[in-house]
Amino acid sequence: MCGIVGYIGHRKAYPIVLNGLKRLEYRGYDSAGIAIYDGKELKFSKTKGKVADLEKKLEAEISTDGTIAIGHTRWATHGVPNDVNSHPHFSNNGDLVIIHNGIIENYEPLKQELKNRGYTFQSDTDTEVLVNLIEDVQKKEKVKLGKAVQIALNQTIGAYAIAVFDRKKPNEIVVARLGSPLAIGVGDNEYFIASDASPFLEFTKNAIYLEDGEMAIVRTHKDMKIRKIKNDSLVDPYIQELQMNLEQIEKGGYDHFMLKEIYEQPDAIRDTFRGRMLADQGLIKMAGIDDHIDKFINAKRILVVACGTSWHAGLVAEYVFEELARVPVEVEYASEFRYRNPVIDKDDVLIAISQSGETADTMAAIKLAKESGAFVFGVCNVVGSSISRESHAGAYTHAGPEIGVASTKAFTTQITVLTLIALQLAKKKGKISTSDFHTYLKELETIPEKVAEALTTNDLVEKIAAIYKESKNCLYLGRGFNFPVALEGALKLKEISYIHAEGYPAAEMKHGPIALIDDQMPVVVIATKKGHYEKVVSNIQEIKARSGKIIGIVTKGDVDVKNLADHVIEVPETIEFMTPLLTTIPLQLLSYHIAVLLDKNVDQPRNLAKSVTVE
Repeated sequence: MCGIVGYIGHRKAYPIVLNGLKRLEYRGYDSAGIAIYDGKELKFSKTKGKVADLEKKLEAEISTDGTIAIGHTRWATHGVPNDVNSHPHFSNNGDLVIIHNGIIENYEPLKQELKNRGYTFQSDTDTEVLVNLIEDVQKKEKVKLGKAVQIALNQTIGAYAIAVFDRKKPNEIVVARLGSPLAIGVGDNEYFIASDASPFLEFTKNAIYLEDGEMAIVRTHKDMKIRKIKNDSLVDPYIQELQMNLEQIEKGGYDHFMLKEIYEQPDAIRDTFRGRMLADQGLIKMAGIDDHIDKFINAKRILVVACGTSWHAGLVAEYVFEELARVPVEVEYASEFRYRNPVIDKDDVLIAISQSGETADTMAAIKLAKESGAFVFGVCNVVGSSISRESHAGAYTHAGPEIGVASTKAFTTQITVLTLIALQLAKKKGKISTSDFHTYLKELETIPEKVAEALTTNDLVEKIAAIYKESKNCLYLGRGFNFPVALEGALKLKEISYIHAEGYPAAEMKHGPIALIDDQMPVVVIATKKGHYEKVVSNIQEIKARSGKIIGIVTKGDVDVKNLADHVIEVPETIEFMTPLLTTIPLQLLSYHIAVLLDKNVDQPRNLAKSVTVE
């Protein structure tokens, strides 16, 4: 959540920072601001609303000259979204300016102490407290900005990624992180600062990702210095070469990033198993699994922790692991796991799933599991992210950048990785035959083309969306492997159309939700030919008897459901545990088209953020 962008160098800073903020809009935000130093004065503009609103206001109010600037998109935590609470924030003397992602948990006692010393506050934010604390340290300790930031941060409790600038020293920016990501792009006598690398891709491929508890003084007149915040020790900067390219974060002719990402799924799934699965040879090669196979084989149980869509992928994994590898699996919301004093054994394997690799609750669950001696395996999409560094081992999905807030290709690639792990473990444990193993690999190899076939339902789905776009509620039902898909389908509709939707196991309908069904209630039923098909058909008949409107997701060629449902959307046939990779496609398209028809902001739904780096 929130987006940080900064530049210091020889170029005009304003267009770099402004375009960088536009690149970070996917993170979710409610206000934006920029501060620019032109060599004489520090100019700023900030506003509630979108970056486009900021652009109009800023260019009307101030000159945009200057080669140093910092910018921010805010997702409100302390104080309502308004112009005053927007970032940047200034210290009382007007010299220091800060942007901040995260939460300072002990800001209230700090604020009271500063008030006792004569400081005043214009906003309701914890960020304004932090910048005044830095000013206070500067005055009392008579130290330079970098040292003042370090001392101040050692007095704070919470999470942060910050960029601080002192107009009396206009050749450096001080940055620091704890729990929120921060990248530094390294150019030729210029530096770029951002929450991720997307704002500076066209300028440099070289990036430094600060580790938790590190700060850097970024300057053009001297070498950059990175230090540990707690003990002031120097850190050798590790510069990585970025693999991402600019085309991956552009819309590529699609109306929305979400639609582009839905259509990228055949390639994303293929890229995720490419090099790992050799179907012709009957092999799966995954270093993170192969190097630690004993941990998995000897695990008494597998714990899966995740949030949101990643939690749904974990639920699919529970069914797949237990079906193939015959190992007990428990799937936990990371946000609950960290607070309920869970029982964790040293023989447990914990799989942490996160698209961004920065999810705060999932990070906390990892640390808790490691303290208890469990083996932690991370599954995420972002190379170098916090979860990838904190885990003992892991596997990246290869979805490429996912800009739309509502996750699509991350979900299917997570399921792909988890299916590969389950298959490898099942084979190593002798729970499936060599013949079945080869059959499964061959079928998984065909999934990308079957996803592409499922995408051809788009026009039909759009017509169905037009019929139900005014619905106030929607019910999603599935059984077995497709129960988590029902949950995910409901979540997608909620996220981007703001229509209330619930996912349920189909058999649970008669234990409550059936009371909601009438001729105004659309019910999406996943009824593929695999699994408990006859049972699902019975559930459909119960809905039909109560005048519910039925949208069936069925296997190609289905007859029984077609005779009962108001609408059917066909997907190709596949092995039962792989059906979630196909049945989720029309549900993604349905939520997308309903949201578009309702004129919602599909890529940036209200109140949501892509990367949830605070509690």
